[in-house]
Amino acid sequence: MVDGVTPCNWGRVRQRRERAIPVRLTADSVVTPGPVNDRQVEDLVREHLPLVGHLVREMLGRVPAHVNRDDLTSAGLAALAAAAKTYDPSRGTPFGSFATVRIRGALLDELRGLDWASRSVRHRARKIETATAELTAQLGRTPTDTELAETLGVAVAELHSAADDVQRAVVLSLQGFAAGTAEDLVPDRTQGPEELLLHREKIGYLHQAISALPERLRAVVESYFLDERPMAVIAAELGVTESRVSQLRAEALTLLRDGINSQLDPDQVAGADRPEGCVARRRAAYYADVATRGDLRTRLSHTTPLGTPTRAAG
Repeated sequence: MVDGVTPCNWGRVRQRRERAIPVRLTADSVVTPGPVNDRQVEDLVREHLPLVGHLVREMLGRVPAHVNRDDLTSAGLAALAAAAKTYDPSRGTPFGSFATVRIRGALLDELRGLDWASRSVRHRARKIETATAELTAQLGRTPTDTELAETLGVAVAELHSAADDVQRAVVLSLQGFAAGTAEDLVPDRTQGPEELLLHREKIGYLHQAISALPERLRAVVESYFLDERPMAVIAAELGVTESRVSQLRAEALTLLRDGINSQLDPDQVAGADRPEGCVARRRAAYYADVATRGDLRTRLSHTTPLGTPTRAAG
């Protein structure tokens, strides 16, 4: 027993003393702890409600249109309330920054829950995209659902079902969101100087690759894509069938793709089945011709500093 206090009543005595002794803060005192009552939590939430709206708006600019705003807002508000309850100003972090991190995490968690597309759904989507591209090159137009279904060996209804699955899925690269401030989520829809320069150089390489094509392939590309002439007219001028023109166009597009990649991204160029064969030698000669048909200055001359064509095609 100390000063009349027994172990049994020590707790009650300590509570009375704590209520009787006022807390006096000085410059050397401990910083006031975080919210300890519902009123302080409510004040923090009310003051920072616009932050939730801001982060939700910026997030919606990065996701497909079918993502529900109310679902994101609900997740953001719950995260804001949780942040207010756990906030401790003694750590020196402003509440706005503290809450932003938690709201952003809650929004990403909500989007992860919405992105339910399985690997099989995405695999079907890639097959449909590949088949669509191949048929478009062969037919010279966008294939119908029936033609696409026949190529894939499925029913038209199954094709529609796969398209619906992909449409409902949220296609979102979560790795694109890094920790930081709310301003980090604002989408930048303009190209930076490096991206713009690379874009202009790609256009320049495209001009070089077209000019390096064999005469027959170059005529098909220029007539079909640049002059926008009907395939039947091109076929009549070349003295071949429309099917043959479609084949020539597909061959030219493959050469153009590999010709540009040979200069900008050689790893994307498919290796030849017979490296010493005549086909491989012709393709290697074509790549070399593309490289020697201009320099950086001539490649950039096809576009303005803003990336627009310097002259109309004709």
